[in-house]
Amino acid sequence: MNYADNLKQAEKGAWISIIAYITLSIIKLLIAYVGDSDALRADGLNNATDVIASIAVLVGLKISRKPPDNDHPYGHYRVETIASLFAAFIMAFIGIQVIFDTFQKVISNKVSEAPNLLTAWTALGAAIVMFFVYQFNVKLAKKIESSSLNAAAQDNKSDALVSIGAFVGIIGAQFGLFWLDPLAGFVVGIIICKTALDIFREATLTLTDGFEEDRLKEIQASIEKVKEVKEVIDVKGRIHGNQSLLDVTILVDPNLNVIQSHRITEDIENYLYDQHKITYVHIHIEPYCK
Repeated sequence: MNYADNLKQAEKGAWISIIAYITLSIIKLLIAYVGDSDALRADGLNNATDVIASIAVLVGLKISRKPPDNDHPYGHYRVETIASLFAAFIMAFIGIQVIFDTFQKVISNKVSEAPNLLTAWTALGAAIVMFFVYQFNVKLAKKIESSSLNAAAQDNKSDALVSIGAFVGIIGAQFGLFWLDPLAGFVVGIIICKTALDIFREATLTLTDGFEEDRLKEIQASIEKVKEVKEVIDVKGRIHGNQSLLDVTILVDPNLNVIQSHRITEDIENYLYDQHKITYVHIHIEPYCK
């Protein structure tokens, strides 16, 4: 399966997230209104906001599938990473908002009557649904190596935690433990912000042509195992969508002809694909002199 097919598979996960968020937000807002639950109402508004993030991921995946053109000779695969970055910003905004609302509730010492228990079971049911959506998307993201779908999956997990926080707060209110609601909200807000920060770091590393140093060392060690390679002078890498692009400089026997040198580059390309699933390597050959 090529990268374009992977992106098409990832769109299924984005659509599942969109459908789940729209359905759950409508249900939560209606039941929150009937059951008088601030926690569930906030959870429903959170899901409504997440629809925007999921649509951004879907649009990013569709644009990434566009073929190369004059302005984008390497294709549009990095749009998927930009979509991940956008999703991270929305998640961070939601997390900060949850934390801010928590502090505001504590400072104002706002206490309301216990909401209807139906709101608690709605929150718990929504958490279970979002957990299954998370499991589906995270497995698909790992299978097809999609950064934006992985970001959407982490957002799914955060939303499941938000719903659990709402459930805990509502149940606590039934027993007069009104402090459970803001405490759960604070913890959930921290988790959402931490997840957004992790996605932000990964996306910015990719967009700034960063590459994991340890992985470069592993790749260099693999190239050195090719018997015709006398020495590996340099290995550089960058990420394009979910593809690794490498620039490698090696030293070989100066007496080799062009055909023999070209065969060495093919051996390296095949070896790197088998060992590291790397599909693009630009290899520069120089003569080895003792």
